[in-house]
Amino acid sequence: MADIFPRLWYPLSAAGATTGLILLFRDYIQGERCPSKATMEGKTVIITGANSGIGKETAKELSKRGGRVIMACRNMNKCQEARDQLVQETGNQDVHCQQVDLASFESIRKFASRINKSEPKVDVLINNAGVMRCPHWKTADGNEWQFQVNYLSHFLLTNLLMDKLKAAEQGRIINTSSIAHAQGNINFDDINSLLKYEDVEAYMQSKLALVLFTLELSKRLEGTSVTANTVYPGVTKTNIGQHRLTKAQSIMTKPFMWFTLREPKRAAQTGVYLSVAPEVADKTGKYWKDTVAHDPAPPGRDEDVAKKLWDLSLEMTGLTEDFSRNDQSKEEKAS
Repeated sequence: MADIFPRLWYPLSAAGATTGLILLFRDYIQGERCPSKATMEGKTVIITGANSGIGKETAKELSKRGGRVIMACRNMNKCQEARDQLVQETGNQDVHCQQVDLASFESIRKFASRINKSEPKVDVLINNAGVMRCPHWKTADGNEWQFQVNYLSHFLLTNLLMDKLKAAEQGRIINTSSIAHAQGNINFDDINSLLKYEDVEAYMQSKLALVLFTLELSKRLEGTSVTANTVYPGVTKTNIGQHRLTKAQSIMTKPFMWFTLREPKRAAQTGVYLSVAPEVADKTGKYWKDTVAHDPAPPGRDEDVAKKLWDLSLEMTGLTEDFSRNDQSKEEKAS
């Protein structure tokens, strides 16, 4: 009997060590946690796509910190269900559902009008909602679905809420992009993919557009108290890729996803950090990953493309006023 223990001990020890290494590696790829303990008391935050995934986890964390959280979602039933869960878990009753459909500029304008009437200020706007690699759909406004939902509608929403962001002591705009921006290209000759549609290329274009939007917006906000940053949450286990996997494929890839993909709670940490941390109050125009500021890939640093995209976006969204300009710039323009 004495001989059996060494024979069992070594394989059990090896198995334990291997499991420990796997868990450590998995924790590493989950990314950094938000290091700031700052609260959101007295602050209002709007999060698009807040009823699931990263948006929901962000809403939950900011609710825990005492913020007034407005969940901007398309499906009100799902939003209300998520809202009730957040209130129960955080004890914060100041969490609210607002309907907005990013595939409709009319819906964006109605949402922004309600916010501008009801809220004295908006401290944080998190442009989080997104879709990935969907079929070649068109929005109500005739635009390619990914380009409008991921980018154009957030461009419009941000501009329409700019006065409320400027009314805050220090407004923060956070755009959720992807590492896919590095391979993206803004196809000005076929922005809506009418001549040729590749779902991956359209997705990369939309995510690059968000990075370029941040670049140009941060410049236009110089001299104001509002900052604009991009966040890359990492490859995360959400339903954003629902259009690409069958049920059988989802089941087969689940073990791989558990090991390699981030949980939404951890993926939300950098966005939470940018929302609450006092030390990033003056940081703008950056691309953030794991609570650290980086420069985006070269396509995301092209100032000429960013300016050209901005002008095109004004035209495509029907904006007649450039809300991002600071008051001094507006006065100079008027004179």
